[in-house]
Amino acid sequence: EVHLAESGGGLVEPGGSLRLSCIVDGFPFANYAMSWHRQTPGEPREFVATISSGSSSTFYIDSVKGRFTLDRDNARNTLYLQMNNLKPEDTGVYYCNAGGRVAVLDSWGQGTQVTVSS
Repeated sequence: EVHLAESGGGLVEPGGSLRLSCIVDGFPFANYAMSWHRQTPGEPREFVATISSGSSSTFYIDSVKGRFTLDRDNARNTLYLQMNNLKPEDTGVYYCNAGGRVAVLDSWGQGTQVTVSS
């Protein structure tokens, strides 16, 4: 059974930073691209960024480009998202999954809440 566990969210002021983590069990993490998605109440889940299996390439949506950075530790089955210069519109629950814009796994973790507010 695949288990995804996101953490690292919190409440920060605009301009602040957070580092999210996602630990994956029961899945060949090192063989797959991984991605972050986010969701706000009443809205569909939105793709944010993806990183290739070997970290050689990344892709970010325009609204986070230059502010968010993905990395991963395949030895620890862990995906990270460094978020800098956070804006109120970054508020949401952040989830990780395998694949890119289209999530590969049917199951999702509990997510981690990010709130950007003064």
